Amino acid sequence: MNCVNAEHQAISRGPRAYLSFVVIGLIAGLLSGLFGVGGGTVIVPLLVLLLSFDQRLSAGTSLAAIVPTASVGVISYALSGAVAWIPALILAAGAVVGAQIGSRLLPRVSQTALRWGFVAFLVVVIVSLFLVIPSRAAEFELGWLNGIALVGVGVVTGIIAGLIGVGGGVVVVPVLMLGFGTSDLVAKGTSLLMMIPTAVSGTIGNLRHHNVDLVAAGVIGVSACTTTALGAWLATLIDPLTGNILFALYLVFIAVQMALKAWRARRR
Repeated sequence: MNCVNAEHQAISRGPRAYLSFVVIGLIAGLLSGLFGVGGGTVIVPLLVLLLSFDQRLSAGTSLAAIVPTASVGVISYALSGAVAWIPALILAAGAVVGAQIGSRLLPRVSQTALRWGFVAFLVVVIVSLFLVIPSRAAEFELGWLNGIALVGVGVVTGIIAGLIGVGGGVVVVPVLMLGFGTSDLVAKGTSLLMMIPTAVSGTIGNLRHHNVDLVAAGVIGVSACTTTALGAWLATLIDPLTGNILFALYLVFIAVQMALKAWRARRR
């Protein structure tokens, strides 16, 4: 059933499920363009909370849906010159390797551990959003040292992508701004570009382990493409610090919901 094994065959295919896929995609696409993320921070928890996907399936499905979403986002940012092409390719090279490692680990990690891992990941993102001071004037200067550092960041990001189902933007965007001193818009555009090969690589690995619902990924991805450009346009209008604060508040809500689910599963 669309690369979904018997464990996942109870998932509903009624109108409510497809409507949920569309709504999830619209929200993920908007946030993808607005914050330079793949949308996994929306797709994964909502698939779990709204449609009872297990964590493995939602992670793999999310990563597949990120491919078209990020592609539209890159085009939107590239039109305004807000993509650092070479740094993005360096990040992607490391991330492709990391994504394969993450996807191989995914079937071996318990459901509860994945939920807590996702919560921990969100906490790191939330903290980073308050540490980063976005600047529209900063430029990215590539050299040997930060080039090597980009490879390392890419590998770590790829592992997270394979395990949690996000394209890595929530890691890469803050790191590029805080650690490499680039502008917030260039960080977002570069992040979206690097996550395309990362998501493709991770999805290939997840398909081998039957951790992707292709129907859900397709509907979510196509829906997300309709709002990604709008989010990228809004990113140029909204104050970067205000945007970070709003996104952090949303992630707090998601982290609390996932933590409660993990805690209940632990007590059973």
